[in-house]
Amino acid sequence: MNRAFFIVGPTAAGKSEIAAKIAHRLGAEIVSADAFQIYRGLDLLTAKPEPATLAKAPHHLIGTVPLSEEMNVEKFRNLATGVIHDLEVRGKPVIVVGGSGLYIKALTHGLSKLPSANQQLREELEKASTGELFARLSELDLAGADKIDRKNKRRLVRAVEVCLLSGKPFSAQRTKWDDTPSFNGVLVFRERAELYDRINRRVEKMFADGVVEEVRALGAVGPTAEKALGLPEIRELIAGKISERDCIAKIQQATRRYAKRQLTWFQRQTNFQPLNLSLHGSSEAIESIAQNVSRVCANG
Repeated sequence: MNRAFFIVGPTAAGKSEIAAKIAHRLGAEIVSADAFQIYRGLDLLTAKPEPATLAKAPHHLIGTVPLSEEMNVEKFRNLATGVIHDLEVRGKPVIVVGGSGLYIKALTHGLSKLPSANQQLREELEKASTGELFARLSELDLAGADKIDRKNKRRLVRAVEVCLLSGKPFSAQRTKWDDTPSFNGVLVFRERAELYDRINRRVEKMFADGVVEEVRALGAVGPTAEKALGLPEIRELIAGKISERDCIAKIQQATRRYAKRQLTWFQRQTNFQPLNLSLHGSSEAIESIAQNVSRVCANG
């Protein structure tokens, strides 16, 4: 990935628009590293880039996987590295854009070798509650239990599964990333008040544009796509359990919390150059990043 440049950061920071403008200017192509925009459908709910943004440059791994298909970090890495290799062979500059931390790190550092899923064991674990899974993980891997999101059943199931299949703590295996050179990139973010205001307005626009109808028309949804931010709340609205006002407020709050977790992840897990968009105008940020992309491509 010698010609790849990463633009990462929290949701609603403005990554997609900036990346598209730079790609258009430099003749680059964009590879998305978003765990939910990769799915076909749910364009509004997953805040996929607007058609005008997508038209500025070729985009890859947006809307390419059926909602019914289960995705994971390894599958994403295989897809993304294939696309990036093809682009590099064609001499195209590559801009990787996204906010899914594990997806980004899978590209920059590779993955530790973990045991494949065991269908019979997974079905057994799926029957347990999140509380039961967390208790079991605490027995098998106390360090991992301290760091995991105890409400995320999918991650709890996988962590317990890995412990049982490998006989080793999940946390010890997940931290064994390949020792690879640093990659070039920028971490874009905004001051908290501005970012939260952008998130709130984006959720309101999402509803005005028809996200409820989008969810109502859904067909089969796999276990990974089921985790899309806002999907449970909108289903509650459709079922008449909450009002639209409460639904919007819940999604806004969940998205703000998610953005906070994203920023913390990137600050701790990457060495990308930070760029505060609240202190730099869009044109200034684009100029600065474009120069860096050009430099990386020239050296690559």
